[in-house]
Amino acid sequence: MVKTIVKTAAVAGLAAVLAAGTATAATADPASPGALSAGERLFPGLGNGGYDARDYDVSFDYRPGVTTMDASVTMRAVATQSLSSFGLDSAVAQIRSVEVDGQAAQFTVKGEKLVVTPARPLRAGHAFTVRITYVADRAKSPQSPASTPLPPELAEVIGVWQNTPDGFAVMGQTDREHAVFPSDDVPGDPATYTLRITTPADVQGVGSGTLVGKHRSGDRVTSVFRVGRPTATDVVQVAAGHFTEVDQAGPNGLPIRSYVTKAAKPSALDTTRQTPELIAWLEQRLGRPYPYASAGTLGVDRVYGGGVALETAAIPTYSAEALAHPEEVSTMVHELTHEYFGDAVPVRHWDDMWLSEGHATFYQDLYDSEHGGQPFDEKAKSGYAENNQILKQNGPVARQTYAAGVLFGTDLGGKLTLYALRNLVGQPVFDRIERTFFDRFQGRPAATQDYVDVAEQVSGRDLSGFFHDWLYGTTTPAMPGHPDWRA
Repeated sequence: MVKTIVKTAAVAGLAAVLAAGTATAATADPASPGALSAGERLFPGLGNGGYDARDYDVSFDYRPGVTTMDASVTMRAVATQSLSSFGLDSAVAQIRSVEVDGQAAQFTVKGEKLVVTPARPLRAGHAFTVRITYVADRAKSPQSPASTPLPPELAEVIGVWQNTPDGFAVMGQTDREHAVFPSDDVPGDPATYTLRITTPADVQGVGSGTLVGKHRSGDRVTSVFRVGRPTATDVVQVAAGHFTEVDQAGPNGLPIRSYVTKAAKPSALDTTRQTPELIAWLEQRLGRPYPYASAGTLGVDRVYGGGVALETAAIPTYSAEALAHPEEVSTMVHELTHEYFGDAVPVRHWDDMWLSEGHATFYQDLYDSEHGGQPFDEKAKSGYAENNQILKQNGPVARQTYAAGVLFGTDLGGKLTLYALRNLVGQPVFDRIERTFFDRFQGRPAATQDYVDVAEQVSGRDLSGFFHDWLYGTTTPAMPGHPDWRA
């Protein structure tokens, strides 16, 4: 009897322990909604928590004469917490349906946020898929909630949908790519992409990445492009139009396929054909091969973005009118540098944008100086003289005062920071810093502190004060090696 009682008590105790353990496990990670912000200082409503996006498969059905396109996106992601619901950034015209792991899911649209409630909660560590069918309307280019509203006529010129006489292109930077497809639209959550553009047979679809297939069905063709390296959403391009295709071979057989609108001047094609030699120059300077499986140039029949260019992944985008001028080669070097810094190595936060723009401006000026332009030191000196005014207007290099500043406000200050670092540590050490940083972070986002850590490790020096003054100061520091320069 005693033994039986002891045994029963032991079993009851064990059951209690197991029950407590189960309760503890359940309590430790209960399903809860994912955050509807990634914590971006300049774009507080942007991004989402609770998952890590890994891949997007996006499809568009383009038909001339109408601005709407049937579209879909499948996001593959991994839950980083147990999720009862989660968000995606979305500013598309209409959401038609949402499925999670093949099952219909409830959804609501709140402003520029699509909130999805799956049929069953997603456990932490679970790899899941979200398929969304929707309508994209190229007549609607919603402005960023984080930026000062623009006049309608200007907003149309620089909007996300860049409509052309024979098709379209997109301009998703900084936070407008989710008007093209629902996504976790922050640079700190890069992913790979498959892009499918269906067009009439006489219209070409173009996308970021490498052309991996064309499929014809009746009088319509689907062009499929693949970006196999994790890349931020804001530099993904999809386009359609009548293009002249320019096929070339780059360094080490790198395939280069460019598309320039057939309305372009012949000189635009001449400029485009310089792409291989520009990539070769960058490879030599940076000591690393071009980071994507293919390269190219896209020249569209529009004053793209009001006259800018964009480092869209594996195929930077320009106005064909700009490409018609030989001096656009300088801009091409800028955008191709972004393929390394900004695309292959995305910035962690928008506050880190100097890592992208500073590098692009640095190597652009270096190229110009070696090809008949203003000497590199003279260009740096003239920029140094202007930098206090830029800081006053935009704020510190790594802490801009307004959202639109990340597009243009970090170019000069970022370039001068790199120039000052090179002067301080010497050219050989600087080159090792650049290569180590790229090697360590290609395919994943990097923050300002990551670059500082690499610079200190490679140089063997404490550079915290140097970077603090150059990146977070409100006035321009003294330039190493040039004590006579005046800001």
